[in-house]
Amino acid sequence: MLSLPAFRQEVRHEFDRILQYWQTYSPDRQDGFYGRVDVRNQPDPSASRSMVLIARILWTFSLAYEVTRNPVHRKLADRAFAYLRSRFVDPKYGGVYWSVRADGFPEVTKKQLYAQGFALYGLSEYYRTTKQPEGLAEAQKLFRVMVDKAYDSKNGGFIEAFNQDWSDTDDYILSKGPLRKSMNTHLHLIEPITNLYRVWPDAEVKKHTKALLEEVFMEHIIDPETARMRLFFTEDWQARSPEISYGHDIEASWLLYETAEILDDKPLLQKTKDLSLRMATATLEGLNPDGALTYEYNPETGHKNEERSWWVLSEQMVGYFNAYQLSGKQHFLEKSLKSWEFIQKYLLDKERGEWYLRTDAAHHASIDADKITAWKCPYHNARACFEIERRIGRG
Repeated sequence: MLSLPAFRQEVRHEFDRILQYWQTYSPDRQDGFYGRVDVRNQPDPSASRSMVLIARILWTFSLAYEVTRNPVHRKLADRAFAYLRSRFVDPKYGGVYWSVRADGFPEVTKKQLYAQGFALYGLSEYYRTTKQPEGLAEAQKLFRVMVDKAYDSKNGGFIEAFNQDWSDTDDYILSKGPLRKSMNTHLHLIEPITNLYRVWPDAEVKKHTKALLEEVFMEHIIDPETARMRLFFTEDWQARSPEISYGHDIEASWLLYETAEILDDKPLLQKTKDLSLRMATATLEGLNPDGALTYEYNPETGHKNEERSWWVLSEQMVGYFNAYQLSGKQHFLEKSLKSWEFIQKYLLDKERGEWYLRTDAAHHASIDADKITAWKCPYHNARACFEIERRIGRG
């Protein structure tokens, strides 16, 4: 088995390799960052630019500068911040657009809470690293409009999406049909609101951080019997889907514990620790002999999505390591190491850089899938490498 110092060294090398790829191939010479780069690293200058992708680039290079103090990383974080601020922030209604055209003009102007959350994640990390007051100011404005326009004061949590002017819509691209709340959006709301609380310990930010953990996740999203997350909900939190998303479950197992750590509430921290370990243990049902989690499973139909996804492998590497740290159980460490072994063997594009999007169950990589898209970004894999290095470094 790979030693912890060797594990740390290998993921740090991969962290640097990921950053090198993105600093080489993602910046558009004209403005901002490309919205699409193919598997041969050729950009599509005409592709739309997604808020989710730009926010994840902002988060990644902000984190990178904190770690490396490389001025190139600072320059790219500044570039991403300027691009987000000038092209994606809605000056009339507040919040951020879902996407802009390649020329920077608004394209999809709806207010998707998933995109608001990632913008907040990037902005708060940018301020955390650079201490630029403009970064915090933009994060504060975004948080306030999210709470003012999208918070459900009656049932808790946040409504999934709105029209540009924050009026009601029935277009929920991350939810099923007319359902107004989802696990995925709330997972990527607790993540940035927690990050904002790190840099701005405001009472209202703390209130929403704690409410998302205790009321939304512990009372509604996580099934108390199975320790798995339900995926889609009505406005009053009636679950409406049977699917199991193993990748999101293992991701949430460590992100929710991180939230409890930052809140620094000892009883809540112990409660979240117990839950985190239950969640990590529950995912073992979906773990394949090759060390990769099944992407998704529907117990009602028996349908199983057998793809091995780059982002799921990233999150399970961290989630199982977190479970090892919390429990001291060696088998969790072995599963984290086996995740890394799978990544190295099947997902790394050692010739052209970055990772393949997925493999099938027979480990055939998606050699024709784009390297950069609205959803293929540097956040899951760079963060996973950083987290493992950090956790081994602190013992």
